[in-house]
Amino acid sequence: MNDPLLLQLRIRDKISDEEAEILVKSFTAQRYYAADQDIVAQDSRPTSSQLLMEGFAGRYKILADGSRQISAVHVPGDFMDLHGFLLKEMAHGVVALTPCRLALVEHSTLKRLSETQPHLTRMLWLDTLIDGSIHREWIVAMGRRDAVSRMAHFVCELYVRLKLVNRVEETSFRLPLTQSEIADIFGMSLVHVNRTIQSLRREGAIRWEGDMVTIDNWAQLARLAEFDDTYLCLNSEPR
Repeated sequence: MNDPLLLQLRIRDKISDEEAEILVKSFTAQRYYAADQDIVAQDSRPTSSQLLMEGFAGRYKILADGSRQISAVHVPGDFMDLHGFLLKEMAHGVVALTPCRLALVEHSTLKRLSETQPHLTRMLWLDTLIDGSIHREWIVAMGRRDAVSRMAHFVCELYVRLKLVNRVEETSFRLPLTQSEIADIFGMSLVHVNRTIQSLRREGAIRWEGDMVTIDNWAQLARLAEFDDTYLCLNSEPR
């Protein structure tokens, strides 16, 4: 059930067959969500956490004026609300940006796992640390990078994260998000989003046709983004 999660974890450390079996058996159900459907409601108190198996989801906050800021984009293999296990009350929501399939693990199971499987516990802890590391990169991008650099960084990051879970085709990947959703990620207007994408096209870095993004010049894209994948913790070593 949780192959994308195992793919992500095994990039960073060895997961034994026994650990993999324990992890697989921890997931007791699957859920399906339509695009734009809430997966986790803001201010809710979930008793389970959900792993994204297929699709794209977004972590978001709604402001008093009704505008939305998407603060994270989740890809297959991401535990979107693992931190809810300890935080208890969710201060944000998670929405399906596309049709999504998810696997569910009860918090009582996570508690038992943390008491009996120290290595798996450290690996899930690492998962939340990488989530925080991605947030820091996004904050730097929002605060200090111009629009073209931010968009370039976003494309670089998504390509690397999707490649980890075998969701890329050579230098291309599907990104079935609307420009309105992309605007909510970057805090831009639709016009600014369109102009920024056009700028990357003119640089010869990418092609963005419908929901397919193709990286034509990785070196150029990474230069524009000042992209350094250290924050994604891609090295395999004992944890």
